[in-house]
Amino acid sequence: MIQSIKKSMVVLLLITAFTSCNQGSTLQTYYVDNEMKPGFASFDVPTSFINVENVSMTDKQKEAYNSVDKLNVLTFMEDDTESTEYKAELEKVKTILKNPDYEELIRGGNATDGKFVVKFLGDVDQIDELIVFANANNRGFIIARVLGDDMNAGQLMSLTSVLEKANYDSTDLVGLKEFFK
Repeated sequence: MIQSIKKSMVVLLLITAFTSCNQGSTLQTYYVDNEMKPGFASFDVPTSFINVENVSMTDKQKEAYNSVDKLNVLTFMEDDTESTEYKAELEKVKTILKNPDYEELIRGGNATDGKFVVKFLGDVDQIDELIVFANANNRGFIIARVLGDDMNAGQLMSLTSVLEKANYDSTDLVGLKEFFK
């Protein structure tokens, strides 16, 4: 009897382990699976890459800036946003972001120029990952993952004015800046 219970417990543990490992696609797996494929471009940027030395910041902005470790960016550039390939890739990302673990913070845009959504993982006061997903008609789409520790949504949003004044024209972020023009 005890041997049967032990076997049942082992089988139950194995089933739990196998099913919990396959939770579907994540942005991280999508990023890794596509970063080297034609049409995609990726880059990782540590916060030290963005020069904010000459930008005055409030204490909350400094705290927000220091809570960010790096930025992961994946783009899929496609002039023909009506192509089957583009639509398929766009749908994959949208499906991943429908996961209830990704909570929506803000969305905007329009059908003519494109749309964006900002989502996050974690709690509003302790964000583990902030995701900016934007698609621009006749340009493609971009996924930016802001990674850090205990980031705060309100404080991160206050960094917008800091980033406008930061010096990053000499970095790889010029392409990111051009995407949103």
